[in-house]
This record gives sequence, C-alpha cells and structure tokens, in this order.
Amino acid sequence: MTSGTPALGTLTAEGSALQAVLLDMDGTLVDTEDSWWRAEVEVFAELGHALGEEHRAVVVGGPMTRSATHLINATGADITLPELTVLLNERFEALLDGGVALMPGAHRLLAELAAHGVPTALVSASHRRIIDRMLHSLGHRHFALTVAGDEIERTKPHPDPYLAAAAALGAAPARCAVVEDTPTGVAAAEAAGCRVVAVPSIVPIAPAPGRTVVSSLEEVDLAFLRSVIN
Repeated sequence: MTSGTPALGTLTAEGSALQAVLLDMDGTLVDTEDSWWRAEVEVFAELGHALGEEHRAVVVGGPMTRSATHLINATGADITLPELTVLLNERFEALLDGGVALMPGAHRLLAELAAHGVPTALVSASHRRIIDRMLHSLGHRHFALTVAGDEIERTKPHPDPYLAAAAALGAAPARCAVVEDTPTGVAAAEAAGCRVVAVPSIVPIAPAPGRTVVSSLEEVDLAFLRSVIN
C-alpha cells in the first residue's frame, strides 16, 4: 500500500457525512476487463487449453491467485501458480502497450473529487506493478493512497483492502463510498461496512440495502456519492 498526504476526516459539504471515496480500478476506472480475459485465454491456449466463457464470470474482479488457481484446477494445466501469475501479468502488460482507455466518466469524476479535496483511494486486487503502470493514465495526483492485491494478506472478496484504505484515510467505513464493478469487489466493500455504488461490467449486480447500481460512471458525481451516505 502506498500513500500520499490525505485530507482527512472532515465533512465534505454542509450536511454531508461522506469522509472518503474508495475506487476499484479494472473495469471501474479503466477498460481492462477484456484485456485480462484475453491475456488468460492466450496464455492457456499456449499451454494447450481452451478457456470457455463460463470461466469468465468466475475470474472477473478477483485476485490473481484466486483466478489463476481456478483456471489451473479447471483445465488441469501443467503449471505452478507462481509460474502462471508471472505469465499472466507479463501478457497483460504486453497488451497494455496498445494503450488503455478510461471508462466513460472516470476522468471527470476523479478531477471533481480532487478539486473538492475529497480523500480518495484506489483499491485494487491487481498487483503493484500493474497499478503503478495504470497510474500513468489515471494520474497519481488523484489518489491519496493506493492498495494493491499483492501487498495485503487477504484481498477481495475479503474486506481487508477497504478496511485498510479507510483506516489510512482516517475515515469510518460506513462513511466511505466505494465504487466497484464486480460482485467480488462489492462483497469486499460491503463486508467492510462501506456504502457501495456498483457499475457492473461483465457480471450483473442487483441493487440491495446499502448498494446503489448505475449503468455508467457518467451517472456518478460528488453530489451523487454524498447522497449514498446516510
């Protein structure tokens, strides 16, 4: 986990109890879920195994160790987990050389949060090497801290990444708005006690108490995030 100097724990507007905004990365801020799946399909094809679409819903949004373990078990591929992790990260990074697009509304939302001094964290199951590369597109300046999946003992769907981010920002989890795109990420945020704005990417997500579902980040602004904290 890396951090800057967060603006801590004050009300962000009259009557608002929003203390921090915690954002997922892949599929939420950057359009990379297809690239991750392509990397997995290509690597397993080279290992002699075809991945069917039925595996995609299982691996999306999860930590590398969980996704890779599932794919090894499902295919019987003759490769160790550490070896596969290296191959997947390398293939994904190679695909990034073609450029990565931000999700619609992402840049505007990040700029608005920064302009209003809202403590903001990037909380991802991706490894540090991937996050640091993505930050060139997202902008380091937009985040007081970042939490990587390989820097915490238990990552999503466990609550630990979001609890760590909230604590580092001096915010109560119940006063944090989390933006996520997968059921795995939503489960982690809700287990941490955060309010969730879900922007489904690959797998549908249903509304629930403490959870608001939108179709795009273009529907999300600071006023909207303040409204989900009550």
